[in-house]
This record gives sequence, C-alpha cells and structure tokens, in this order.
Amino acid sequence: MNESYFVTGIGTGIGKTIASAVLTEKLQADYWKPIQSGDLEQSDSLMVKNLLSNSKSVIHPEQYRLNYPLSPHLSAELDGVKLALKDFKLPETSNRLIVEGAGGLMVPINDQHLILDLIKELNLPVILISQSYLGSINHTLLTINTLKQHQILIKGIIFNGEPNKESEKYILNYTAVNNLGYIPQLTSLNKENITDAGKFLNF
Repeated sequence: MNESYFVTGIGTGIGKTIASAVLTEKLQADYWKPIQSGDLEQSDSLMVKNLLSNSKSVIHPEQYRLNYPLSPHLSAELDGVKLALKDFKLPETSNRLIVEGAGGLMVPINDQHLILDLIKELNLPVILISQSYLGSINHTLLTINTLKQHQILIKGIIFNGEPNKESEKYILNYTAVNNLGYIPQLTSLNKENITDAGKFLNF
C-alpha cells in the first residue's frame, strides 16, 4: 500500500475535515473516518465526498457510527457499543489512505484508550493540523511533544486558516517538524476551492 497518513489536530474544530478533504483531493487518496460521533446525516465522510473532484478516491465507511455528538467513549456508552482498540482495522486498499481522527490526541475512545492509542495501533505517520488563536502555540507544542514521547512518526504540520507568521515560525523552529504548507481561509466550501487549496501544500 502507498504511504498513508493519520490526520489529527491540536483540538476540536480546527479544520481536520477540510484539511483531510484537501489532502485526499491533492493525493487522489482514499479517505476513512474510523469513528463518527453524532451528525450522522451530515458526517465528515459525506462532507469530504461532496468536496472531491477526482474519480479515484474511495470514501470507506466508518467503522463506528455513534448517535451522540459527544466524546466517542461517552457516545458509545449511550449507544451500548464497545469500542475496542484491537477491533480497528485499516480498510483494504492499494491506494494512499487519509485517516481522520476525532478531536485531538487525548480524546478518549474507551475507559483505557485515547485517539493517541488508536494512532499507535494503526501504525501510521501523523499529519498535524494547527490553527492560529490565543494559546495555539501551547496546544501545538504539547501535541507534538506527546507524539514524540510516544515515538509516533510526524510527517509534518499544516497550518489552517488565517495565517500568523510569527507563531508558525516559532512552532517550526522549536519543534523542527516539517512544514507541509497551509490551507488558506476558505470563504466557501466547494470542489474548486478544495482543489485550489491543495496548491499551498508541500507534497
């Protein structure tokens, strides 16, 4: 299988799904969201599918579709579902695969395991999505430090949204993580904008 990546973020709502769509389109990769927690009628998988222009990418079905827009461990409990780390298996494909996580690294999937553990279980290099806001340097450095402590390979970082050159420069200099580029602030979401955004990524 071609090299595949796990897309995680420094928190919730910082643009993982948009970044995943841009990556999937640029690489003409497949896409997989292992856990969808809530918003089943407007899932991340459906959003990515509707934003792609190429005909090569396959959107693989989620392994778990949970009804409540809560942390996966709590949503699963309310649904009467057990999320076991050993049950997560990558979809079979000969194509590159973009795997999108839920929230950040420390989001729990059950009483013992976090998204961090899922990344280790799937054994994929990470693409980290960051965004500029007050406190984002701290959140980004904490996330990168945790990945390094757990010896998880970091492919690089993508900065999403309104640029902040000083923050980006500090993060890159301090961590020595590869700069994979940025995704500009998108005023609307459509196939053309997603394709165009790929031009700003270093792949």
